Amino acid sequence: MELKSFFSLQKFLDWKTRHLTHHQFLMIISSIVGFIAGLVAVVIKNLTHLIQAILEGELIYNYHIAFYFIFPVIGLAFVLFIIKWVYRKEVESGIPTTLFAISRQKGILSKFQAYASLITAPITVGFGGSVGLEAPAVVTGASLSSNLSRKLKMNQASRTLLIGCAAAGTMSSIFQAPIAAIIFAIEIFSLDLTLVSMIPLLLASISAILTTYFFYGSDVILHFTLTDEFEVSEVPFYILLGIISSLCSIYFSRIYFRMAKFFKKFGSRWKRLLIGGFGLGVLTFTFPPLYGEGYDVINNLLEENYRDALGSNNLFSAYLENIWIVIALLVSLAVLKVVATSLTLGAGGVGGIFAPVLFMGSAMGHCIALIINKMEIFRNDVSVSNFTLVGMAGLMAGIMHAPLTAIFLIAELTRGYELFIPLMITAAISYMVTSQIQKHSVYTLDLASRGDLITHNKDQAVLTLLEIGEVIETDFIPLHINMTLGEIIREGVIKSKRSIFPVVDEEHNLKGILLLDDLRPIMFERQLYDELKVSEIMQAPPEVIQFKSDGMHEIMRKFEETAAWNLPVVEDGRYKGFVSKSKLLTAYRDILVEVTL
Repeated sequence: MELKSFFSLQKFLDWKTRHLTHHQFLMIISSIVGFIAGLVAVVIKNLTHLIQAILEGELIYNYHIAFYFIFPVIGLAFVLFIIKWVYRKEVESGIPTTLFAISRQKGILSKFQAYASLITAPITVGFGGSVGLEAPAVVTGASLSSNLSRKLKMNQASRTLLIGCAAAGTMSSIFQAPIAAIIFAIEIFSLDLTLVSMIPLLLASISAILTTYFFYGSDVILHFTLTDEFEVSEVPFYILLGIISSLCSIYFSRIYFRMAKFFKKFGSRWKRLLIGGFGLGVLTFTFPPLYGEGYDVINNLLEENYRDALGSNNLFSAYLENIWIVIALLVSLAVLKVVATSLTLGAGGVGGIFAPVLFMGSAMGHCIALIINKMEIFRNDVSVSNFTLVGMAGLMAGIMHAPLTAIFLIAELTRGYELFIPLMITAAISYMVTSQIQKHSVYTLDLASRGDLITHNKDQAVLTLLEIGEVIETDFIPLHINMTLGEIIREGVIKSKRSIFPVVDEEHNLKGILLLDDLRPIMFERQLYDELKVSEIMQAPPEVIQFKSDGMHEIMRKFEETAAWNLPVVEDGRYKGFVSKSKLLTAYRDILVEVTL
C-alpha cells in the first residue's frame, strides 16, 4: 500500500514538473493550506464551544459560582492525563515553537504537533483556562502545512512561506480579518514582503475565510460596529493611552516570564498542577470574567453592559451601579489576566496569549475612558467603546511588537476605518516605548536570548539559519604540546595541506596554535630538531570559538575584530576543529540561495 502511494505521489510530482511552474504550484498549495488552516480553526473553536456549552449550561449561571473554581482544575487535570499517559510527550503550542522550527529545523515541524493541540487546547479553554486558542490553531495548521510541503518535496523557502500561509489562514478564519491575518504572518514570522510571497498569503487568507463563512456565515468574534466618530481634540488622550499601553505591555511581559521561570523550578507536573490549578481556581472564583478566553467580556464591555461583562452572580454584582467599583474591577482584571494566563500555562494547560492580550487591552482602555469621563477632564465625554478598541491595539503593539497587525485587526473587526488615526497613534507610541525597554516581543524574547530568532534583516536571518556544525573543518593535524621541531616537520608539515596547526595536550585540550609562517625561518635548522619544542614557538589564537555557546553573530564578530582567516573551535576546552572565513562565506551564500524564493 505504501509503495503504491509512493508511486502515485511520484506520478503527481512528475506531472506537476511538466505542466506547472514552481510559483503556479505554490499558489495552488497555498490555497489548500488556507483551507486546512480554516478547518483547524473551526474544529478547535467548535470543540471548545461544545465543552463550554455542556459545562456551563445551567450549572454556573443558575446554581453556584463555585464551579468557576472547580472546572479549570478539572480541565487542567484532564490535559495532564492526556499528555502524560496518552501522548507521553510535551505539547508545545506557542508561536515560539513555530519560529524555532523555521530558524533551526528548516521549517520542519513534527507530525505530533499536527494533532497535539487539537484536543488539549479546547479542553484547557473549555474548562475555563485563561488562555487563547489562536496559538494552538496556528501551530496545528503550521505543522500540517510543513508536513504537506515535505511530502511534495518543496524546498525550505517554500516550507517557510507555507507556514506563514497557515498562520495567515488561521488568523483570517478566527477573526474574519484577512488583511490583518496577512500582516500578522509577515510581522510575526518575518516573511519577505514581495509579490512572490504576498500572492500565496493572500490566497491562503481568502481560502480560510471562505471556509469559515461556510460554517459560521458572517458571524464574527467581536460583535460591534463603530458608532462614535473620532474627534481631533481627543488626540492627547490617545497619546496617553499609548504610553499607558506600553507600561502595561512591559508589566505583562515581566510577569509572564517571571511566572514561567517560577513554574520551571518544580520538576513534578503534579506540583505544577496543584499550585497553578489552585491559584487559577481562586482567581476565577473571585473574578469570574477571567474564566476562559474572555471574548464575551470584551463584547459586553463594548456595549457597556457591566452586568454581563463583570458577572451578575459574583461577589461584586451588588455594587456594579457604582462606577468606581466598575473601574476598580476593570483595573483588577487588567492586572490579573496575565497572572491567570501564566497560572494556566504553568499548571500544564495548552493555549496562547493572543486572547488574553486583547482582554487586558480592552479592560485597560475601557477603564481609562471611564476615569477621563468621570473626572470631567473633557467638555464632552470621550467614546468608551473607541478607547476599549484602541486599548486592545495598544497592548498588541507593545506585547507582540506587531503594530501593523494591531491597527488592521481592530479596523477589520469593527468593519470600519474611522479609528485609523487613533489606532496609529496609540499603537505607534506603545510599540516605540516598549521596544526601547524590551527589544523583543513575548513570542521572540526567549529565542533571541539563544540566538535562534529570525528577523526581517536578511543578513541576520541567514546568520541565524547557519549552524556552526555545518562550517567546522576538521582536516587539520593537531600537534602535541611536547613535540620537538623534528616531530613537527615529520608529523605535521609533511602530512598536512594546511598552513595552521592546533596545539593540544594529552586530554586534547587546545593550548595554542602554530603557523607555518612561524616555522619557515627555522624549518631547515637541523640542530634544533631535537631541542626546540612546539610549546616554545606556538602562539595564542587571536580568538577561540565556543562550540556550545557562540552563535553565528558572535562568530562573525570575532572574525571582524581579529581580522583572522581561521579560528579554532573548542567544546569544553577540547579542540574540535577550525572555522574559516571562506567556509563561512560559502555557507552564507548557500543558505541565502536556499531561503530565497
